[in-house]
Amino acid sequence: MDLAPEQLQYLTIPEILREAISIPKQSPKTFYLITLILIFPLSFAILAHSLFTHPLLVQIQNYSQTDPSQTRHEWTLLLLFQFFYLIFLFAFSLLSTAAVVFTVASLYTSKPVSFSSTMSAIPKVFKRLFVTFLWVSLLMMAYNFVFVAFLVLLIIAIDTQNVLLLLLSVVVIFLLFIVAHVYITALWHLASVVSVLETVHGFAAMKKSYELLKGKTFYASVLVFVYLVICLVIGGVFSSVVVHGGYKYGVFVRIVVGGFLVGMLVIVNLVGLLVQSVFYYVCKSYHHQGIDKTALHDHLGGYLGEYVPLKSSIQMENLEI
Repeated sequence: MDLAPEQLQYLTIPEILREAISIPKQSPKTFYLITLILIFPLSFAILAHSLFTHPLLVQIQNYSQTDPSQTRHEWTLLLLFQFFYLIFLFAFSLLSTAAVVFTVASLYTSKPVSFSSTMSAIPKVFKRLFVTFLWVSLLMMAYNFVFVAFLVLLIIAIDTQNVLLLLLSVVVIFLLFIVAHVYITALWHLASVVSVLETVHGFAAMKKSYELLKGKTFYASVLVFVYLVICLVIGGVFSSVVVHGGYKYGVFVRIVVGGFLVGMLVIVNLVGLLVQSVFYYVCKSYHHQGIDKTALHDHLGGYLGEYVPLKSSIQMENLEI
């Protein structure tokens, strides 16, 4: 990012994307290794998940009427697979976020960048991201509770033919999915960056993210919505062609399409992580919160066990680590 800090606030969405895409050119080897070791396994797992669960679901349906004991066995396998899949997804998602945000910040402060230094910083960064993730999870649980409650109301409205209740349920469900889900995702992504680059994490990071989003909520919503739509399209094509397309497409076509879609998702996830890093600086600039590059440089060095001055600042405030 060669722009002056005060210029970042004026970036449009296309310009934010252009800035994000240009970042890997500054350290191609580092981003190549991050993509290969962290983002590729994450993207592959997201798409391949249905490839492995679909046969188990088919077997459960086949055995449900004829062999209850075998059905229980298949359910056990499915639940175990789901458990380990979620652990893997959660771990690599946080690891990818930590690696990209730390590397982008290092480049921003002209700090020497290498894959080894990034990996050395990840353990401390991961702890902070994990606490923030737990707070976001609580928010998502509350969101899901409300969402399910209105789904139940929708079913009741259909059953009782209550037009007013039906209309209310549909409107609320639509708003919850389109508005609340997108906003919470944007809040989470920005809070993740805050957790890495500032001295706050957890609920405090979410609160800081909420403040930073003010005035840039529309930009954040558009970026998140486009990201989710692209992921949904990639997942839908993968499901129809690779997972369920055995009767229509040959093995070679399914392998080629599957490989292409995994590659596409890798690029989308990498760009998404880069965008959320750039967007943090855009929000900071918009709120006229100056970023002291020297203090940020020292803050990043703290993750590597380097000496950190007792009094420095990322936002012209006292930094306490």
